Amino acid sequence: MSVVTVQLGQCGNQIGPELFSTVYRDSSEASPKTHRECSHERFFRENSEGVLVARSVLVDMEPKVISQAIARASKSGKWRYGEKAHFCQKQGSGNNWANGYCVHGPRHKEAVEDLVRKEVERCDRLAGIFAMMSVAGGTGSGVGTFVTQCLRDMYPQSFILNHLTWPYGTGEVIVQNYNSVLTLSRLYQLSDALVIHENDTVHKICSQLMNIKHISIGDVNKVIAHQLGSVLQPAYTEDSPSHYSRNPIGELLSSLVCHPEYKLLSLCNIPQMSQTSLAYSAYTWPGLLKHLRQMLIANARMEEGIDWKVCVPSSRGDSVRTGQMAFNRSLANLLILRGKDSSSADAGGFKDPGLYVPWLPPDGTFSLWNSSVPFNGYEKSASLVSNSQSLLRPLDNMVRKAWNMFVSRAYMHQYTKFGITEDDFLDSFTMLEQIISSYTQL
Repeated sequence: MSVVTVQLGQCGNQIGPELFSTVYRDSSEASPKTHRECSHERFFRENSEGVLVARSVLVDMEPKVISQAIARASKSGKWRYGEKAHFCQKQGSGNNWANGYCVHGPRHKEAVEDLVRKEVERCDRLAGIFAMMSVAGGTGSGVGTFVTQCLRDMYPQSFILNHLTWPYGTGEVIVQNYNSVLTLSRLYQLSDALVIHENDTVHKICSQLMNIKHISIGDVNKVIAHQLGSVLQPAYTEDSPSHYSRNPIGELLSSLVCHPEYKLLSLCNIPQMSQTSLAYSAYTWPGLLKHLRQMLIANARMEEGIDWKVCVPSSRGDSVRTGQMAFNRSLANLLILRGKDSSSADAGGFKDPGLYVPWLPPDGTFSLWNSSVPFNGYEKSASLVSNSQSLLRPLDNMVRKAWNMFVSRAYMHQYTKFGITEDDFLDSFTMLEQIISSYTQL
């Protein structure tokens, strides 16, 4: 089954080429052949010339963004984007969510829907739609939210998984918190789940783990693509222990989204390091899983600086507030192991009932996937996708900052002139406050 990716705005069209390059490079170097074939079927198709073409649609309101994405794909020499699988205009949304959602989205609705429909029709079977965008921009988040709404109407029975990039906490765009509130509140109702990467966290990974001195947007995007690829590449699941999963998005969602009120997914991957350090490093499964489990419960996004004092409460009934909210309660976790002896690694620490909410059955809270094929040059690697309280703090901070601006009516004219009313904002705040409350009370 194939996944159709929709790259939206500058953010989606920067991460997209990195993701396709990562999965292509990883699968092309993989053995056995079945792994490569499954990966290529999932992400690529062959054109009439026998060249691999990404199953992707590129959308932005500025031609430069699209041309740069196409150029990065062509530079690889191994795969490319479809010749007519992109849509662009000569006028952007100017970081204005309302302009993207209320003006550009409806104006170009039919053209974008037609591109997606053609790509879907090229799939023998559709596994789902993977939409990549920023949570805080104008075109990416405004148009992206409108496009997601259209996709839900077009494919009501298909899985839709959104990947969102969270802006830096001290971003340069003053209205980024407004944009984030409007994006999240709507996507939460439209998508089956939201996978979120925080720019601040990825920046720290580049600096502290990758040892990059002058960090560029490209460096950040490569780390995000690496982590996404570690989840989306073929693996054996509990439902398909003898052959690679044919329904990656469906099985991921069924493992993690056990209740429609809880759709926020975070992702971490270990180890991550520079290629220079990788050549001199060796890891064991017990060591990797010990660190990854502590990262989960202490809500650490990388293996440096973990608080080892945080521990799981003694019983499932204990308050989540034990340790002053230091313990990160989970609804569900998906662990993906790749590399030598991954099938025999002991992941029992992630089955501890104390990690999870008491109202879910223990057999519905943890899933384990594995593949003996190493990922992206790492002999052993582990990825954890978590539906937990890990995103509570950034979400709460964002809503608080946006509300402080809203009560003083700062910059509201930029939204009302395009059709977003104060009531729209109030509805969005209400929705997000409910999400915060639900996760806080786990």
